[in-house]
Amino acid sequence: MNSMTKILLTLMLVMGLAACKKDEVKDDVDSATIVDNTDANDVTTTAAVNPRNHTDARNLDNPESLLSKRVIYFDYDQSTVRAEFRPVVAAHAEYVAANASASVTLEGHADERGSREYNLALGERRGNSVSGLFSAQGVRGSQLTVVSYGEERPICRETSDSCWGRNRRVEIVYTAR
Repeated sequence: MNSMTKILLTLMLVMGLAACKKDEVKDDVDSATIVDNTDANDVTTTAAVNPRNHTDARNLDNPESLLSKRVIYFDYDQSTVRAEFRPVVAAHAEYVAANASASVTLEGHADERGSREYNLALGERRGNSVSGLFSAQGVRGSQLTVVSYGEERPICRETSDSCWGRNRRVEIVYTAR
């Protein structure tokens, strides 16, 4: 009989807790019916940012937009913008052309192979290549600056093809938005 009493006491305790739980839920439902008296005119809404609108400054920080991508990579010993990066360059050119106050510095870089002088010239050619695409889309020359760092500012310091590939780049840096 002793075990039967324990089972009954445990069952009553569980039922009591369950009953308490239901009351708490009922209180939550009652509190949800409180009327909010704030004025509907105080609410401001903004339209969602369209990541394909390359003239909207909000897309410069929107990871879904091409404007958030600011590094253009190049093949070994080349200064021609690869086809996969042309849409990124076009998006930035569209933004800068549409925003007269915007200005950009195009920072050209090279990997460690080659002489210092050669890599500075290669970085400049890469920057000028991107600058030419900007100009072709209507960006004024006064909005663009090309700087070459050659091999002086590597992203990666390993001696491997993948590392060198990351160092062969032009970075698009907005000096004014």
